[in-house]
Amino acid sequence: MERNRRKSFVGLVESNKMEKTVTIKVQRIVKHPVYGKYVKRTTKLMAHDADNSCNIGDKVKITATRPLSKSKRWRVVEIIERAR
Repeated sequence: MERNRRKSFVGLVESNKMEKTVTIKVQRIVKHPVYGKYVKRTTKLMAHDADNSCNIGDKVKITATRPLSKSKRWRVVEIIERAR
């Protein structure tokens, strides 16, 4: 049996100061309801990084998972691009 499709996002690591946790900044573009202009919106998400391999500025892919703590509902699937 196959798992359900889970939400996944690509974002930048903003903080890695916690143990096995990183803060990811995810950016999306939404259309303004009245003026029709496209506006950037950012969301900060806490993600589980099991081997503490992420560094600040890395581009990572995260996916939804069961609640791991009060604020962690995401986990890092892969590091797409390392920071310079």
